[in-house]
Parts: sequence; structure tokens; C-alpha cells
Amino acid sequence: MIRILLCITFVVLILILAIPVGFVFFLIGLFDRHAKDMASMYLIRFAFTVLLILAGTKLTLIGEEKIPRDEPVLYVGNHRSYFDIVATGSRVFRPTGYIAKKELKKVPLLSWWMANIRCEFLDRKDIRQGLEIIMSCIKKLKEEQISYFIFPEGTRNDGEEGSLLPFHEGSLKIAEKSGCPVVPVAISNTHEILEAHFPRIRATHIVIEYCDPIFTRELPKDEKRALAQKVKGIIQEKLKEHKDLI
Repeated sequence: MIRILLCITFVVLILILAIPVGFVFFLIGLFDRHAKDMASMYLIRFAFTVLLILAGTKLTLIGEEKIPRDEPVLYVGNHRSYFDIVATGSRVFRPTGYIAKKELKKVPLLSWWMANIRCEFLDRKDIRQGLEIIMSCIKKLKEEQISYFIFPEGTRNDGEEGSLLPFHEGSLKIAEKSGCPVVPVAISNTHEILEAHFPRIRATHIVIEYCDPIFTRELPKDEKRALAQKVKGIIQEKLKEHKDLI
């Protein structure tokens, strides 16, 4: 139980620290929004890195050099654990927002920080709100160079390691409409950190693989329409390969 107590204590301390730091970042943002975005990113990246250490997590990274560095991208990953966000968020190098479920918007301080790093809160039952979020992400991606990370399964998958839930229709519209590169991300074994034996946190070896980017501007229309299934197939194959690594 000591690992979860350490992680909870650290999260509480960070959220308390976030009150004065958030005010400073707010002032910075009045003059330079990009500087605020970068400062917020570095703070969150630090916090996530410490959380992984406290959880005893060993992280194997594959293909990180494949991520385009000169433009924002849409990361598309499978979803097994809350630690998917912690692990991937510890590696970002430009401001990156996550598409999160609307319930997180009700969590004090956490929701403020999520909004601060450009996360969007999605009501999966509200189609109109979903379209508004897609348009908001496209605008920020184009005008402010913000990358986004989505989990097209729509919820955490509690099934067998390596399995995938169906990808939601329209989940990759951000890339289709903006023309940004899509980076498929295969994430393995994060379920074993916490969810497999909640409330205990166990030292776990996880694997994150960034696959070859898909440059949507170069795709014909029929391939764009099948983009979600193409990405799902890529992630599925990588998850199978990871079984020899974990």
C-alpha cells in the first residue's frame, strides 16, 4: 500500500502547489500564451515523471523519434488505465491536450490544470457537444500548434491484455478535417499498475510504442474515411508484438 499512499500524497501536494503557481502562469498567459502553455507542459511532465517513479514503473519507449517535431499531431492510443495519461504525458515535448470524459471537469483543481494544458471534456452522449469539441481542437491545432491525444475506444478497456474495444465513429475527425499527422500509440501493461488490483499500486514494466505517422493530407478520400480502422489495425499488431517484451 505504500506506493499508492506516496502517489496520493504527491498528487495532493502538487495540486496545492498549483494554486500559487497557477496564478503566476495566469499572469504569464496575459502577455504570452505560448510561454504559459510551455511552462504548464513542463510542470505536468515533471509531475507525471515523479508519479511513475513513485509507482515503481519501468518504462520502455519505442519509436519516439518518429514523432514529427515541426508540427502538431494527433496521438491515437489504446486505453487500459489512468496511467496511460501519466505515462504518455511524461514524454510530450510540445503543449498537448487530452480528450477527457466530462466527469473529470467536476474535480476541483485537477479540472483547472487539465483545462490549462488544453484538455477538452467530452460528453459522449451529446453529439452536438462532440462536434463543438472537434472544431475547438482543430482551431487550436491550426492556430496555436497544440497537439491532441485521443483514446478512440471511449473508455478504459478492462479486457484481456492486448485486446481493443471498437473505435468510436468520428474519433479521428480532428485529423481528417485539419490535415495533421496521426501518430498511432500502442500502450501495454498499464492496467497492471493499478486497475488490475485496485487499490494497490505495483511495480510494473510498461511499453509505449509510437508508430509511423500517417500524413492525412496525402491520403485519398476513401482512405481518410477508413482511417480509424487503419489506426486500430496498426495498434493491434503492435500490442501483439509487445507480449514478448512485458
